[in-house]
Amino acid sequence: MKHAVTYELLHQDKKTGARRGIVHTPHGDIQTPVFMPVGTQATVKSMTPEELKEEVGAQIILSNTYHLYLRPGDELVKEAGGLHNFMRWDRPILTDCGGFQVFSLSDLRKITEEGVEFKSHLDGSKHLFTPEKVMKIQENLGADIIMSFDECVEYPASYEYTKQSMERTTRWAKRCKEAHKNIEEQSLFGIIQGGFYEDLRKQSAEDLIALDFPGYAIGGISVGEPKEEFLKMLYYTAPLMPENKPRYLMGVGTPDYLIEAALAGIDMCDCVLPTRIARNGTAMTWNGKVVVRNATYERDFTPLDPECDCYTCKNYTRAYIRHLVKTQEILGIRLLSIHNLRFLTKLMERVRIEIENDHLSEFRDEFYKKYGYTED
Repeated sequence: MKHAVTYELLHQDKKTGARRGIVHTPHGDIQTPVFMPVGTQATVKSMTPEELKEEVGAQIILSNTYHLYLRPGDELVKEAGGLHNFMRWDRPILTDCGGFQVFSLSDLRKITEEGVEFKSHLDGSKHLFTPEKVMKIQENLGADIIMSFDECVEYPASYEYTKQSMERTTRWAKRCKEAHKNIEEQSLFGIIQGGFYEDLRKQSAEDLIALDFPGYAIGGISVGEPKEEFLKMLYYTAPLMPENKPRYLMGVGTPDYLIEAALAGIDMCDCVLPTRIARNGTAMTWNGKVVVRNATYERDFTPLDPECDCYTCKNYTRAYIRHLVKTQEILGIRLLSIHNLRFLTKLMERVRIEIENDHLSEFRDEFYKKYGYTED
């Protein structure tokens, strides 16, 4: 069977096994490893598609099944010609399954074998997400990559509950695969669960690989656990994933976690972090975080990051951006968002070069020192 989305390995770092590749999709190729900006409601907050392409260099963006189902509704998006047409984005799109959002509504939802009944966070109305319904919603949205419906277990969770949840996630994945019809234009990825128990992660990976999805994701880590727990489970799980298919680590966007993901052999990561911290007046730079709202930058007429090539850094000063943030002007959020998204895009460009040169582990050490990270 020919899949809509395929993976091509170009080079592996000889010291670490980090992968440099291409994910081929119906809406274009993605150079990997890649950071994917999140456009929850069919928009990356405050950014136009043109800015994402020309100023940020984004190759693919994410949208959210749960939020778009509630408003404007997946049927409306289908009527508009799918997400690509609706939001005027002609590059690849990935939609998540809504599982993380539904399960974060802990006091508003009820899990059964059939699916998850939940109350909308908007108006309290009742809804039921089943694997079949989530497939229908994502087919209406029309993304290139869609995700199977899973349960994201909170941290910490007992072994017994995590095991039950992981097994149910596998059964749901099977139902998703049976329900997914549009295989010529969309590829459905399976999500490996199992919490922080290695044997459950191994079982989940084996069971999902047997279902032969076109790609695989690691879910349920980077959910509030200590960094050492995150790294242990990342480095344990990634090698269990097929080498000839895309590997996606969900919900990761800090520079250190992105580099660690690449070192572990991951191809794709996403997170709302760059635009979220922009709204709080924070910038990521090659020399660490800059909280530009702080008084120390009031008369700082230098760029956010002298090493950055983004529109913001080429044109504006820290003092001006601080003024915009302090006066709650929308432009401040926009300029910080452009910068943070470009910073992570540029970081991953650099990661790809370092993999090609078999130098990624050395780059990590250099980056950590400069950025101000300490090894855990």
